[in-house]
Amino acid sequence: MSKNPIINALSASAYITLVVTVMTFVTKPLKDKPDTFFAPITMLFVLTLSVAVMAYIFFYQPILLFIEGKKKEAVSLFVKTIEIFAFITLVVLVLL
Repeated sequence: MSKNPIINALSASAYITLVVTVMTFVTKPLKDKPDTFFAPITMLFVLTLSVAVMAYIFFYQPILLFIEGKKKEAVSLFVKTIEIFAFITLVVLVLL
């Protein structure tokens, strides 16, 4: 990802919004149908993909910085990204 924590936090928010939007529109025609064997399998696939994407967004640049010996920069980038993402989450919760 980026060395800009705002871009990282916004990317995570955009990914979450995309997943929810796709899931909402894909499952809308299936509301009256019972869940099948594939429903929990699909959810685990989505969960695994989401964990991988979020790990990339939040950890990729900090780990690179850490490996380069820039430990303070790595921690700072990670913490700032989390803080901005927490703020975005708080805004979303307030808007509910």
